[in-house]
Amino acid sequence: MGVLFVAVIIISQWYYEKMNASVDPRIKPARELYKSYNSYATVNDFDSLFYLMDTIESIYSSVAHYAKSYEIGVLYNNRAAAYLTMGIYDSTINETERDSIVLLGEISAREGIRIYEDWKRDYAELTEDEVISKVKSDFNIDEIKAAQDELESYLDTRINEIIDTQVEIDRRLSVSYTNLGIVYRYRMQYDSAAYCYEEALDLWEQNLSAENNLNVLLGRPQKKSNFIQRMFPPDRL
Repeated sequence: MGVLFVAVIIISQWYYEKMNASVDPRIKPARELYKSYNSYATVNDFDSLFYLMDTIESIYSSVAHYAKSYEIGVLYNNRAAAYLTMGIYDSTINETERDSIVLLGEISAREGIRIYEDWKRDYAELTEDEVISKVKSDFNIDEIKAAQDELESYLDTRINEIIDTQVEIDRRLSVSYTNLGIVYRYRMQYDSAAYCYEEALDLWEQNLSAENNLNVLLGRPQKKSNFIQRMFPPDRL
């Protein structure tokens, strides 16, 4: 098992280094900054976390192609999770502050849903050839100063990211509905919470968080994650 684990780490590191080398340089700083997300989230350093996400969003929003991208939806999902963690579990804040912070979590969750649904409408049903055509038309590759082979590499990477996200978008949207369900559960609006968890599971049946939250509402036992789920949690980006 140890040998397998080391092999997976080495292969993964090689893969992501290769991918990062061909990432659009206009938004590469955002990808680099995102590496700090887990270190802040693990210790609940919310000030650094929100500043980090604001900075990342400003980078994506500065490039027209990314201004309405799924990456912005990822940020709103993560903002929602941070607000809800702070609002529900931070014992140092009062009830008025708690409700205000949970409201910010709701706003972020709803914005994530809107962004993902807009993205699905624009991209989800496109064929590979249509994705290639669409990305080429709005990627604005002329803005990037680089050799031709590098430009082609950046464009190919983005096309592949869009094609991969066509598969992943429902999972991402499922997380948004889970976050919104947590808001309703906090407010004891249990019917609305259950609806959100069911929507989340319709989008992604392996959403363990949605399933367990729904199980709590229905008085059913919670499920534990298996080894693969613990070792390879879904990527944020």
